Amino acid sequence: MNADIRRERENASFKTEVLTHILDGGPEKTKRRREIENLVINDPGFQHEDLNFLSRSERYDAAVKKSAWMILKLREYGISDPEEIFFYKSTAQRNYNDPMDVHFLMFVRSLWNMCTEEQLNKWLPLIQSYSAIGTYAQTELGHGTHIRGLETTATYDPSTQEFVLNSPTVTSIKWWPGGLGKTSNHAVVLAQLYTQGNCHGLHAFIVPIRCMTTHKPLPGVVVGDIGPKFGFDEVDNGFLKLENVRIPRENMLMKYAKVEPDGTYKKPPSDKLTYSTMVFIRSMIVGESARSLSKACMIAIRYSAVRHQSELRAGEPEPQILDYQTQQYKLFPLLAAAYAFHFMGQYMIQMYHRISGDISQGDFSEMSELHALSAGLKAFTTWVATEGIEVCRMACGGHGYSRCSRLPDIYVTFAPTCTYEGENTVMMLQTARYLVKSYSQASAGQKLSGMVSYLNESQQHHLQAQPVTARSTVVNINDLTSLVEAYKLRAAKLVELAAKNLQHELQLKASKEDAWNNTSIELVRASDAHCHYVVVKTFAAKLTEVHDAAVHLALSTLALLYALHGMTENSGDFLQAGLLTVPQLSQVSQRVKELLSQVRPNAVALVDAFDYRDEILDSALGRYDGNVYESMFEWAQKSPLNQTEVHESYHKYLKPLQSKL
Repeated sequence: MNADIRRERENASFKTEVLTHILDGGPEKTKRRREIENLVINDPGFQHEDLNFLSRSERYDAAVKKSAWMILKLREYGISDPEEIFFYKSTAQRNYNDPMDVHFLMFVRSLWNMCTEEQLNKWLPLIQSYSAIGTYAQTELGHGTHIRGLETTATYDPSTQEFVLNSPTVTSIKWWPGGLGKTSNHAVVLAQLYTQGNCHGLHAFIVPIRCMTTHKPLPGVVVGDIGPKFGFDEVDNGFLKLENVRIPRENMLMKYAKVEPDGTYKKPPSDKLTYSTMVFIRSMIVGESARSLSKACMIAIRYSAVRHQSELRAGEPEPQILDYQTQQYKLFPLLAAAYAFHFMGQYMIQMYHRISGDISQGDFSEMSELHALSAGLKAFTTWVATEGIEVCRMACGGHGYSRCSRLPDIYVTFAPTCTYEGENTVMMLQTARYLVKSYSQASAGQKLSGMVSYLNESQQHHLQAQPVTARSTVVNINDLTSLVEAYKLRAAKLVELAAKNLQHELQLKASKEDAWNNTSIELVRASDAHCHYVVVKTFAAKLTEVHDAAVHLALSTLALLYALHGMTENSGDFLQAGLLTVPQLSQVSQRVKELLSQVRPNAVALVDAFDYRDEILDSALGRYDGNVYESMFEWAQKSPLNQTEVHESYHKYLKPLQSKL
């Protein structure tokens, strides 16, 4: 054990294990998670050479092999609980991306959510035997987030009781679905439904794309891999062109919407039900933001504890770079954000399952809020985490650039979340649409519930900016409850501002579409403020469940840091809303510095609590024992370029060049 990192752990003010239990949801869950991780880590079937030294084709091959092995082992161990399956999968996929992820997360879930009982009876045996391996084909070359603009068509032919699927233009070719290129033999395809001469919008269809015996593309199906991307080298993201492909009427997912044999259309109780799978994935992405950011923080903070650089005082030994205030300012607010997003992710999944249960009972009352909150938080957390991972990489200096640090891989794997399952700016605008609608309802005297209930209060108080010069203190910067209130009022003020600007544009006789576009900057700011409030509120609420005094103090310090750092980053909003004075803003900046120094003794323990084993983190810089340099040298020696003393290119090119000069 490196002496520096040992000392960091000895100086921590709380027991790391207690905090790990809180993050996992209890000691029993921690115990079970570790048992499952051991099953994977000690399994020879999951051992392999470093993927960094393989070609893309080799990486895909290795990933499919491990995915197949994982399926067999889950059956062997009888692991069926969704949370335990997640533990197993996340450990098995610790250093590669799974080409079958979309099968598990979207294809199967779509069938569960949108199939009738009769359809499930047909498809579940095929899924359980992996005779049917699927993907989710939504995005097209010409349209992504604006899914109403998708061009793929499904036209019902009552004479044969079949749907005819077509990609009528080059821009209608399905593009990006994971597992489509080479792995899947079925796809849930989103297409514009045409029946009896009318278009009824997007609906989901199960489309066979490859023969279940030979795996060759079926007639009318043009399918393949889209080529290398920015990361995800193991995944065969694909394209799909459909040319008069016929499927039985029963292949339309008909739990909610339905086409009768004669072509009569029966609409669903809510058009948002088509997007239920996307809402689930967006909810999951909030938790993934926490996991990816926490891994980056663990690597950067552990490395910063063992890396010594430059001088604080002339003639004295080089200090740990974690002692530099600038390094703390880079990393500790991100660590606080990782914790905030972790608790937010737990809340979102609980909310999803609760509302999904209500929907299954015919109660759609909270579906709009779930849709809006999952869209906004997906955008909010992925923006912060993507930028944060890159800050962590740069905080590690030159060594962060090496793939042995794992930071480049974490970044390129996570960065696409800002785009897939909805481009972030569009997601924020979707949330804004819900917020403006809620504001209008509150203005009309309607009582709101859920996370937008604060808009009722804004109508009561009219959110008039107060003359702050008359008060010495607006917000108690040492009281988290006061800070939650400030974030709430900031959100309410920005929602009000966006709604009034939108109304002003409409009064100028702009069309609804132009008015919306002309107000879009304010609308995104309002959504961002709403999401920020929800995260701060959720973090504060979680503290009430923490009973260990030392852990409570450590988490309270992080929660204060998260809230106050957010104030410094968005100071203009708080000043404009009359929530902060200019002198108080200086106090906030000073308090942030004090909190950095308070987090410093616990920094390593706080990242340790995430409990990522070395085999999972897979980072030379972030290893638990702190032996960074030995690990880096060992890793470099494994490079294929080092397997020969003289590379063949010397004899082929350099030596002939020397003889000619």
